[in-house]
Amino acid sequence: MVRHEAAAIREQWLGHALSTRPADRPAAEAAISGLYRLIGLSPPRFHWVASPAAAVETMPPGAAHSETVQRLDAWPVPTRLRALRAELCAAVDLRIERERQPIAQELYRLLWLPLVQSINACLLPALDRTHPSRWYETQYVSWIAHYDALRRVAGVSFTAGQLHQLGLWARVAASAHWWWPRQHVCVVSERPVALHTEEHGARLHNPDGPAIRYADGWQVNALHGTRVPAWVLTDPTPERIADEPNVEVRRCAIERLGWSAYVERAGLRLVARAPDPGNPGFELRLFDSGGSSRVLLAVNGSLERDGSRRQYGLTVPPYFGDPVAAAGWTYGLSAEQYSRLLRRT
Repeated sequence: MVRHEAAAIREQWLGHALSTRPADRPAAEAAISGLYRLIGLSPPRFHWVASPAAAVETMPPGAAHSETVQRLDAWPVPTRLRALRAELCAAVDLRIERERQPIAQELYRLLWLPLVQSINACLLPALDRTHPSRWYETQYVSWIAHYDALRRVAGVSFTAGQLHQLGLWARVAASAHWWWPRQHVCVVSERPVALHTEEHGARLHNPDGPAIRYADGWQVNALHGTRVPAWVLTDPTPERIADEPNVEVRRCAIERLGWSAYVERAGLRLVARAPDPGNPGFELRLFDSGGSSRVLLAVNGSLERDGSRRQYGLTVPPYFGDPVAAAGWTYGLSAEQYSRLLRRT
């Protein structure tokens, strides 16, 4: 029962976090104003922008000159709001230790951790122009979902003040995107207009265009969670792949082009081929790339969801001339040990 209810709450808050609906500006502004009041400040003036990139590049009227995004952790309002939230969590956690510790640990595993992973993978790339800050962790829906579940599922009691504060944080998270609170003005970003993920929010992925895109044109391209430049999607060529310094981007570009096409178009020389002992019915092919490494082409030992088998390449040291020995090396095995495998995955 706990697992089922936790899954429903996780889906609810993941939906809020990855939403592409327009922000509910009145609800967000009312909740943020409520949080300002809790730390003894008057509600701010609100400055809405189309994307996080626009937010960090804009110094809104009324902002102090010291409140640039590079100094975000030193801003007084985020510091006080982080302290407010920490007091709430500490007070509730103390009650949990006395009342519901085992179920709290289970909810942490089922809710908090997977939601943190989804936000890190799907939303943080949109903040790449900002200075890393602890303030963003305060805006994660993961902790809100956890305490929401403790109340709804575990029956943990909250005081009226705690419920009020948790409700304010929850309404902001459910109504808007990232926000930056200054003394007299609060900058709030609209949500993206498109967001594509795979494995239900596990990571950004879109082979047909930007994985996340905002109304002002700011966008992030990603394949299987790896951020890539636009050419990887539109025109991956052996020349561009050779010039790319990032190993993961090169891998994505080659897979986009197709390993067989890459081998042919890049003019890689076949060194040797052999039946794959770890994957009966398929073979290993070793190619010389003309550089400081060689490429081992293999077929995945397990089926993809569509029933196919993915072909992939591995970089191996240039001294290998035996494909079986090269395959064993990738597993930390000798050629003889690899040959005795029943089946690899």
